[in-house]
Amino acid sequence: MVHLHILDLPPPSVQPDFSTEETAAMQRAVITLFDKWGVTDTEAAILLGDISTRTFARWKEGQYGRVGRDLAARLSNLLGIHKALRLLFSDASRAYAWVRKANIDFAERSALEVMLNGNLTDLMRVRHYLDAQRAAW
Repeated sequence: MVHLHILDLPPPSVQPDFSTEETAAMQRAVITLFDKWGVTDTEAAILLGDISTRTFARWKEGQYGRVGRDLAARLSNLLGIHKALRLLFSDASRAYAWVRKANIDFAERSALEVMLNGNLTDLMRVRHYLDAQRAAW
């Protein structure tokens, strides 16, 4: 007979922990990215998990607060989307514009419209789509 032993292990991390410096760098990068994408403060607040527009305004002033796991995952996915677009498009302006263009694979909605549903999984959907496009070429 086989005996199973219960191991007292911590649950696996689904999201790496980022240092304060790393999260501040991601916040700065996302502010710049949103500017390139033409994202409004209201849209930014939704993409960042319904933070207040005042909080986002403080970010733009360089006042970064605590970042929880959900927000860190959102920042990471947004930057992953940016990276994938820059790898797919040699022309940066085309990469930035892609986010607002209708896409047949998103039922004629833009990637931004998909992401503005507000769920972390919506950001992940766009990121996985772009990763698949990169893998295809």
